[in-house]
Amino acid sequence: MSESHVTDAFTVLNLPPEQVDNLTALGYTRMTPVQAQALPIALQGGDLIVQARTGSGKTAAFGIALLNRINQRDFGTQALILCPTRELATQVATEIRRLARYLPNLKVVVLCGGQAFGPQVGSLEHGAHIVIGTPGRIRDHIEKQTLNLSRVSTLVLDEADRMLDMGFSEDIELIIDQTPATRQTLLFSATFPHDIENLSAKYQKGARRVTIEEGHGAASIAQHYYSCGATEAGESRYAAVLRLLLHFKPESCLVFCNTKQATRETARYLVDAGLSAMPLHGDMEQRERDQVLIQFRHQSCQILVATDVAARGLDIEQLPMVINCELPRDLEVYTHRIGRTGRAGNTGMSLSVFFENERFRVDALRARQEQLSDSDIQSIAVVPQERGKPAPPSWQTLSIAGGRKNKIRPGDVLGALTAGGAIAATAIGRIDILDHASYVAIATAQVKEALEQLAGRPIKGQKFKVRRCSMHVDAGTEENGSPWKR
Repeated sequence: MSESHVTDAFTVLNLPPEQVDNLTALGYTRMTPVQAQALPIALQGGDLIVQARTGSGKTAAFGIALLNRINQRDFGTQALILCPTRELATQVATEIRRLARYLPNLKVVVLCGGQAFGPQVGSLEHGAHIVIGTPGRIRDHIEKQTLNLSRVSTLVLDEADRMLDMGFSEDIELIIDQTPATRQTLLFSATFPHDIENLSAKYQKGARRVTIEEGHGAASIAQHYYSCGATEAGESRYAAVLRLLLHFKPESCLVFCNTKQATRETARYLVDAGLSAMPLHGDMEQRERDQVLIQFRHQSCQILVATDVAARGLDIEQLPMVINCELPRDLEVYTHRIGRTGRAGNTGMSLSVFFENERFRVDALRARQEQLSDSDIQSIAVVPQERGKPAPPSWQTLSIAGGRKNKIRPGDVLGALTAGGAIAATAIGRIDILDHASYVAIATAQVKEALEQLAGRPIKGQKFKVRRCSMHVDAGTEENGSPWKR
């Protein structure tokens, strides 16, 4: 289906007027290519297999469709969305709730590992229209008979290729077998390897294929490689990353490492140098991971150091730079990494650090990317060594000890801050509401006033503890006792 033949106005979809009004209020005035191609098919109840990357608008593509099939009077689970990671599941749930604001009393439950099982069971006992979760935890609930999928009318497999890469194939098949054969199955994947094709052939019926080539093409991303020297006598990886950050001064940056240990070490090195950096890896508790991601989105943390697994599904708007502290072993992983920047018509920059004994990886990447030239590969020594400490973040994140379970909405937090004219609206940034906590970005210059305002003013008739989120880094060391060598 050609994009030129697709009308991109939501009004052509014959959606309920209240749904269109909500989309307009959310800023959804025109469909993205994946929405324009996928939604007409999905709204008719057809199966879909869609190739689209994070940031293409795919969540709204399947979210708008499945909401139209929900019977609010039936509290059985009618839609199931499987995601590879807790972070992606949380993001999808947030977006679904926004898209569903026109539907009163719609219940969305998130079921992921790393969270207490008991409260999840309690939530399911009262029914859930939509369940979003990771395959392992969904399977646990099925086996313990705390989740019934017999009334599922829409099944979504989000980032299906990643779920299979992570070893969830058996879990996914067991879960699908618990859903009705009459369900609609929507499969979204960044790539179409053989196992995705096989999954589609086994569980989908006459699936229409949509392939989106737009978004963040390599042409919008400036790629540069920096050699640190032939031996350990050359500049260390961490020092090279620091030099690049101090020179280019990105507003925010995602730094990739290959191991959890390396993320901790890199983040600690950058923090010790005066930068605002935090690690993200699989050993962290869910509460810690949530806070790290929120602070990064709020730009109260400017640098996120992450493994590939931890970063899967992250959708950070307008990320100007990605740095590969360590080159990945796989071209597909590299493509996923740099694809975090240069989105939605913006330009981005990808910087990669390597040692001479890793040059073969650089050569392999170049062989697959014609736009790269010899001038894109330089010694780290050509980058000027900046002196002095970087400017602190322009925003800080405040945590409020009450959330969605306390009926708190973003407007309640905004109202409490601006009441009496104490805090200007321009000093208030992004607001995130979780089940038991709320987070708000505040201009650094007005953090003290914001803390005093929230401490003395009730929200929803209650007073909640308020604190400034701290920058926590767990360093760790290598066996040789020195975490900073390479």
